[in-house]
Amino acid sequence: MARQNEKTKGNRFPAPPSSRHFATAEASNIKAFEAICSQAATAEEYPLAATIQRNRGALQDEWYRFLISGPGVFVTKRLYRDRRLIEAANAAFASVIEQERESGAAAKGDHFASAGKNDRSWNSFGKHGLADPASFVEYYSNPATVYRITAQVNNTKPGASPQVCHRDYHVGFQTAEAAAQIPRAMQVASQLLTLQGAVAHSDVPLESGPTRVLPFSQTFEPGYVAYRRPEFNAFFLGNHVSLPLENKTADVYRMANLLQISSPFGKPMESVDAVPLIEKRWDHLVTLYEARGLDDEVKAFVAAAAEGYPFPTNLDSNPPRNEGMAPESEQDNITTSLTENRTREEAVEALKKFVARSVA
Repeated sequence: MARQNEKTKGNRFPAPPSSRHFATAEASNIKAFEAICSQAATAEEYPLAATIQRNRGALQDEWYRFLISGPGVFVTKRLYRDRRLIEAANAAFASVIEQERESGAAAKGDHFASAGKNDRSWNSFGKHGLADPASFVEYYSNPATVYRITAQVNNTKPGASPQVCHRDYHVGFQTAEAAAQIPRAMQVASQLLTLQGAVAHSDVPLESGPTRVLPFSQTFEPGYVAYRRPEFNAFFLGNHVSLPLENKTADVYRMANLLQISSPFGKPMESVDAVPLIEKRWDHLVTLYEARGLDDEVKAFVAAAAEGYPFPTNLDSNPPRNEGMAPESEQDNITTSLTENRTREEAVEALKKFVARSVA
């Protein structure tokens, strides 16, 4: 404790380094990076892995440690137990991809592959909701509150090239020069704003090139500045935990729905318009509500479809409510429409008016 007090000088946080930016020497310390990534996760550290049953809080605590200071990546099996749901989502994705191909919208490429190499559909979240409202409701009714989710479906074709070594959204989308100018505290904090995941929508054999990851590398603080350096890329290529993301097969199309689950305190990767989604599936949502009330699944769906964090807003026309300091959110508006038994037209009109008065 004495050492800790000496380091923090009575403050909650340690004294910051002399420079607010990562120094070149820190970002090029490959030995420190190698030591971090040479760690091994043990069953003693994460005892609930593969054994947890009906103990959500303890499981969340373990996942938290896994992501913050542990390997930084884990795989869960059978979170979607109904294969029919995955097949329905696949059909919706196939329809969207085909429509975009016919319209020419598919010829845009993505972060790592040029146009035509893979089938990438941006905002698969919103497009799924419009293409198949019933499966969309079931697919995204997962428990949480004010998070914001966006998604992009990616169908990797046979012969596709592997991804390059990279760090992802937010700071990973900046140039090396821009990233170097972001203060170190913000670089570290930004990692906590978006959780990236993926749902496998097909079998993913190793020869089809599943994602390469480097456990523990997220704990290397200068990582956003360092990952482009050749020595870090070489270490990654020699130590990642799966085969290269290169589909070497002749006939396996590897499909995954990539999820970006954002904290309400950060900016999501894509914008989501709740109005057409609610309009398209209001009747289905009402049916669920009439059968179950505001149960976990109904609340979870509303949380996925609409914004739960009420800021930014126009506080003149959407002031804080009497029961708290926060104004009304999209989720509050939709929940009110449910509990007041509004028709689809009434609910959509109420949501449109809310969105309009939230703008300055």
